[in-house]
Amino acid sequence: METKNIIDELTLRMIAFDKGDPMRIQHFMKVHRFAQLIGRREQLDAHTQQVLECAAIVHDIGIHPAEAAYGSSDGKLQEKMGPAPAREMLTGLGLAAADIDRICYLIAHHHTYKNIDGLDYQILVEADFLVNLYEDGISAHGVDAALNNIFKTKTGTELCRLQYKETYERPQHH
Repeated sequence: METKNIIDELTLRMIAFDKGDPMRIQHFMKVHRFAQLIGRREQLDAHTQQVLECAAIVHDIGIHPAEAAYGSSDGKLQEKMGPAPAREMLTGLGLAAADIDRICYLIAHHHTYKNIDGLDYQILVEADFLVNLYEDGISAHGVDAALNNIFKTKTGTELCRLQYKETYERPQHH
C-alpha cells in the first residue's frame, strides 16, 4: 500500500476505533496534521515521515482501554494500554515489522519527555503539545514552560510561538 493510502486507511481505522467520541477523533486529527507539517518542514525522510504520521494518528489509542480497565485516561496508563491495540490496528497495512515496533514504542513513550530518541519522537511530542496547550486551556506560564522544556525543532517552536505568544485581540469562545 502506498504511503498516502496507508495514512488514509489508518485514519479511517482509528476513527472507527474512537467511534462516538468526536473529541478524541478531533484531537488525533489535529495532532496528525501538526506532526505532518513539522515533519515536512524539518525535512524528515519519507520513511521517518510515514512512521511519524502513523504514530500521530494512533498515539492516544490507549485512552479507551485505560478508561475501561482503570477508569482513568492518565498519560502513563495510555502508554501502557496503547501498544497492543495499535499493533493489531497497524497489522495488514503493509508496514514493516520494525516500523510497527517503532510506532508502538512512540505510543508507549509519548507522555515521557526525557531521553527522547529520534526526530519522529520529538515531533510527535511537540504536535501533541501544540494541541493539548489549546484543548487543556494551559496558562501563559505553562506555554512558556513548554517552550523552554519541550520544544526543540525550529518549526514546532515557531508554531507554538505563533499560536500562543503572538498578541492580538482574542475573541471569546462561546
